[in-house]
Amino acid sequence: QVQLTESGGGSVQDGGSLRLSCAANGRSFSTYAMGWFRQTPGGSRELVAAISASGLHTWFAAFVQGRFTLSRSLAENTVYLQMNNLKPEDTAVYYCSQYSGSYYRSEPDPRAYWGQGTQVTVSS
Repeated sequence: QVQLTESGGGSVQDGGSLRLSCAANGRSFSTYAMGWFRQTPGGSRELVAAISASGLHTWFAAFVQGRFTLSRSLAENTVYLQMNNLKPEDTAVYYCSQYSGSYYRSEPDPRAYWGQGTQVTVSS
């Protein structure tokens, strides 16, 4: 089965930057969309950013638009989420997800694989 390994979380001050990484194995990385979700206070997972299998299409939640960028490296089987101008409201546990298809959806995919989560904390 697919294993997703996340890294890059940590603590930064308001306006700082982090780069989250998600390395995948277990199946063809290039044929599946990837997404980053964050866990809401209510416990649900909210899509932050997603990238199609081709890497040609990306989506960003309105609350991160213009601040985050997403890319994927086929050679490394890794997706990167560059988080710039971080704000305290970005504080959350971020989860990497590999969709079951080539394109992303805003709702968590019941057949998706998930990483263990990485904590991002932004102080004001």
